Amino acid sequence: MSSKTKITVAYGDGIGPEIMKATLDILEAAGAQLEYDVIEIGEQVYLKGISSGMEPKAFDSLRETKVFLKSPITTPQGGGFKSLNVTTRKSFGLFANVRPCKAYSPFVKTHFPKTDLVIIRENEEDLYAGIEHRQTEEVYQTLKLISQPGSEKIIRYAFEYAKKYNRKKVTCMTKDNIMKLADGLFHKTFDEIAKEYPEIEADHKIIDIGSALIAERPEIFDVIVTLNLYGDIISDIAAQVTGSVGLGGSANVGAEVAMFEAIHGSAPDIAGKDMANPSGLLNGAISMLVHIGQPEVAEKVANAWMKTLEDGIHTGDIYQEGVSKEKVGTKGFAQAVIERLGQSPSNMTPASFDKSDDSPISIKLRPVTKAKKELVGVDVFIDWDEAGRNPDVIGEGLRKADANGLKLHLITNRGVKVFPGGQPETFCTDHWRCRFKTADQKTITHEDVLELLRQIKELGFDFIKTEHLYTFDGERGYSLAQGE
Repeated sequence: MSSKTKITVAYGDGIGPEIMKATLDILEAAGAQLEYDVIEIGEQVYLKGISSGMEPKAFDSLRETKVFLKSPITTPQGGGFKSLNVTTRKSFGLFANVRPCKAYSPFVKTHFPKTDLVIIRENEEDLYAGIEHRQTEEVYQTLKLISQPGSEKIIRYAFEYAKKYNRKKVTCMTKDNIMKLADGLFHKTFDEIAKEYPEIEADHKIIDIGSALIAERPEIFDVIVTLNLYGDIISDIAAQVTGSVGLGGSANVGAEVAMFEAIHGSAPDIAGKDMANPSGLLNGAISMLVHIGQPEVAEKVANAWMKTLEDGIHTGDIYQEGVSKEKVGTKGFAQAVIERLGQSPSNMTPASFDKSDDSPISIKLRPVTKAKKELVGVDVFIDWDEAGRNPDVIGEGLRKADANGLKLHLITNRGVKVFPGGQPETFCTDHWRCRFKTADQKTITHEDVLELLRQIKELGFDFIKTEHLYTFDGERGYSLAQGE
């Protein structure tokens, strides 16, 4: 290799600088052809008043290099600070979070020695959009946003990943028995795309039982594709049951930019004590080497790392009596890996990366036919804390509103129908969803909605939010209330 690949490097906070130095020392000793553009991120940047945790010049560096090797960071306590990871993922379109979770038994303690799975997590949408509002004295909301193209991108990526790396099965995990529209879209898209890959087995699990199975029988899974929040949770479960979260690395991949990191945090309690295990960041760096077209170096590093584990040279987090031979710190572990460069493990399967195809996975979305969208009603959310929160009082009051036939249909509180005909045992907050529709289900106009809101105001009610109710090609695009 003659030319060096320029990458953006951030040393981070807490244990970040220690594990980054250890990782880069190993990569350089292995012959990685790299040039570094070092940027500052994290706590010190936040404390300068930059809420994203990254200065503008850091974004410029990523636009130039398109490869980011990042240590963990510390986010200061208190409000107003945005997640740097989420900002980076969304700003640069890093839609796929790839987290391999593999057992290294018996050298790293685990009850599941046959586990070798990959979790592919959607990275840009879901609750991580971070769109939140306080709407009343008692009620806060977070918006969960799931899109068809976002779902298709990550699902297609999962099948392409399985195809490229000779994986046999892709499992989708959602909660579409409850969130029938949002999670339902993800599951439906999965079923459609799976038909294009008949050589790969496809199945679906509800996320709660799926999480339990990862904790109990992780060896039954191969590739898992799921939504953002679920993926965040189950990837830590999988990493822990295979040995240690401290070993896990991840790749965050987009169409142009990719970010590689450890999955653990900055662990400020052990910072500066030469105790941290650099393996998570090192495994992220191994994925980076494959991504930038240096698979030979990636193999060399991965095999030396596994040989170090086999030889019982362990940091304190994975040290176990009777198996480990020597307890070392961050520096000692890095030196042990460097000393074993050129060697391969004897018991574990040596790493091997395809050198004939180092092209990144590319995704092409299907064309979409636009549906006919019609406005058929509106949910008006009201802040109301009077008359002992009796649903009949607010219901009878709102029945006086009539905007061109647009009248009160029902009221829910926290999703449960309370008017008309609610149950007296239902606990009510000060946050009421009031659904208005026409008797004959005819389409309405924005002018009708504005007139309705005017009348609601005149009746003395404080409306705080509206959600329009649409049909798409005649199909209902909104959920029914519990009890409706």
